[in-house]
Amino acid sequence: MNALTLRHATAILPCSLLHDARIEIALGRISKVVPESANPVEADSIDLQGAYLAPGFVDIHVHGGAGADFMDGTPAAARTACHAHLRHGTTTIFPTTTTGPFERIKAMIEAVRTISKEAGDNCDSLDISLPAIPGIHLYGPYFAADKCGCHEVSGRRDPAEPEFRGYFESGFVRIATCAAELPGAGAFYDAARAAGCLITCGHSNASWAEMRSAFDAGMRHVDHFWCAMSSVSSLRPRLGTPMQAAMEQFVLMTREMSTEVIADGCHLAPELLEFAYRMIGPDRLCLVTDASRALDCPPGRYKFGHFETGSDFESDGHVGHAPGGGLASSVMGMDHMVRIMKRDTSASLPEIIRMATLTPARLTGMADRIGSLEPGKFADLIVLDADAHIQHVMRSGRFVF
Repeated sequence: MNALTLRHATAILPCSLLHDARIEIALGRISKVVPESANPVEADSIDLQGAYLAPGFVDIHVHGGAGADFMDGTPAAARTACHAHLRHGTTTIFPTTTTGPFERIKAMIEAVRTISKEAGDNCDSLDISLPAIPGIHLYGPYFAADKCGCHEVSGRRDPAEPEFRGYFESGFVRIATCAAELPGAGAFYDAARAAGCLITCGHSNASWAEMRSAFDAGMRHVDHFWCAMSSVSSLRPRLGTPMQAAMEQFVLMTREMSTEVIADGCHLAPELLEFAYRMIGPDRLCLVTDASRALDCPPGRYKFGHFETGSDFESDGHVGHAPGGGLASSVMGMDHMVRIMKRDTSASLPEIIRMATLTPARLTGMADRIGSLEPGKFADLIVLDADAHIQHVMRSGRFVF
């Protein structure tokens, strides 16, 4: 189908809703977003009967789904997880590593790169059962020893240049995380900047001074706000008095910094989601799933990371639980995150969708292609009902579900 018109949609634009909209699609891209009253073109058309139309979600922090973890290191596992997230409206995905040995992380990168070629990035070479996969998020293994969370502690380490250059030389790392206080972090950030990555700090007990040094080296993003990150109280045992500012204060006071929240209703209370929205805002705040292999699976015991050597966790069907009582990643898709933000915060629907689409697209350098309903961008679209449940998913102008 070379041309298609979606009619009578409620189009979710970055800052507003366009009611009774018509979206014209040609050759896999959006060609027009106009009121229905505008002169129509001759093309096949579908009447959306007022349903919401939004750009497809962009997930920059995601570990797995439907029983598979990207760290399983096989194309089959990567394909399974990607397909699961597409069903939840994620049309662009950045598969994310955990801690683990060099060989396992390299296997993950190669497996994801294999299926990324199947997914393609245009309508001429596209498996529409997969989201677009522009690259991976190198997340583990460079975490602080006391901030590993549910990740396997034995697989964390300080960054060593021969190792991390081996990852960057793949040309497939688009987002790169390292705890700012680790020896070698500066060299890591230099290599990530040279590779054109969004540079992030996560699983860290960094002080303001260490964050400032990382910022000067190119770090601009902090992973899952309030989760596995430093606080004023967590720094005191390490640095003594006077008490020092931490990652939260650095992000809130530095306008160039962005961050993300896991809005699954289990990681953060409503007041924290509201605080993040009001204090950081939709142009600097992303929604992420941080989803594990337990997405779309029944409650039970699972492995976080590789299916043999990863850490154990329990899913109750709402969230993962690590041994000892901590949380172990989410088990929900991006559509659920949108619904929780809609329920628990004062953010408008366009702002919430922006946090799941245009903001992560801009941070990863892809806003010229995806992230909003604008002419020239790929027709990676989702149709939502009034409660933000997925009705249809479209990749490059073709319906998947």
